[in-house]
Amino acid sequence: MDCYRFSYSIYHRPFRRSLFTSHGEWKIRSGIIVRLTDERGRAKQGEIAPIPWFGSESLASAIEWCQQIGDTITTRQIYDIPDNLPACQFGCGSALTAFTSTPNPPTQTELAMSALLPAGATAIECLPALVSQGYTTFKWKIGVLPIAQELAIWARLMAALLPGAKLRLDANGGLNYALAEQWLAAIAGSAQIEFIEQPLAPNLLAETIELARKYTVPIALDESVATFDRLQATYTSGWRGIYVIKPGIAGFPWQLAEFINRYQLDVVFSSVLETNVGKTAAMQLASKLNLTRSMGFGVDDWFE
Repeated sequence: MDCYRFSYSIYHRPFRRSLFTSHGEWKIRSGIIVRLTDERGRAKQGEIAPIPWFGSESLASAIEWCQQIGDTITTRQIYDIPDNLPACQFGCGSALTAFTSTPNPPTQTELAMSALLPAGATAIECLPALVSQGYTTFKWKIGVLPIAQELAIWARLMAALLPGAKLRLDANGGLNYALAEQWLAAIAGSAQIEFIEQPLAPNLLAETIELARKYTVPIALDESVATFDRLQATYTSGWRGIYVIKPGIAGFPWQLAEFINRYQLDVVFSSVLETNVGKTAAMQLASKLNLTRSMGFGVDDWFE
């Protein structure tokens, strides 16, 4: 049984500007960098970046787990991290697999990326700078302002997009059925809309499946498939649309890869606003999968 020296450090990264979603305002991204060192002195890092309102553990729970590990950790202890700590599973699991992974994973410039726009009209102001950086796919948060106001901003945003650019609308489960239908009817026929993401709350899967059957606009699920157990349950319940998966809170990377490959899921990998440590691990995992959609890791502009 392999044994590693274990250490960790907690970080706090303020956003350049608050991130507003239907879950509320987010000002600071906090997480944990873990470090495993083997008997040969080789060290590998992983990142624990929880988002409890998405279904992961809290930062406090992750810190408590790190504290009880002590100075050493075995491979068996990593494999035994419980399912209620999915961010810890990914952080330690990705550090463990880094010992046997290729030394040069693909970089962000080598993989197609989508950029995260701020909610509201600020998105229009931020668009030119992101276009100049080479982005052609964008995600915009909806369900934050009254729908009439957001639809007006959406129309202006669509007019500002270059031909061929794609827009993803992310409701974070903040719409009710009637509002979701308003959005789906309004954006129907727009070839530049790639999909609308998580229009309804995760507990409304049957209603979301019904919307997917009624409207031609593709629907993606995010919060509904945030953790590995949710991903499994949602697939078993019949969802065959797009899966927006945040590797950083989706559990062990090897079980996630096996599930995606086994069922040939239509997947978008998405950021949990992690540091480069977690992002590199996610891109390393993506390089082993046949993902065809732009990855949602264009978030660098959100931090200093």
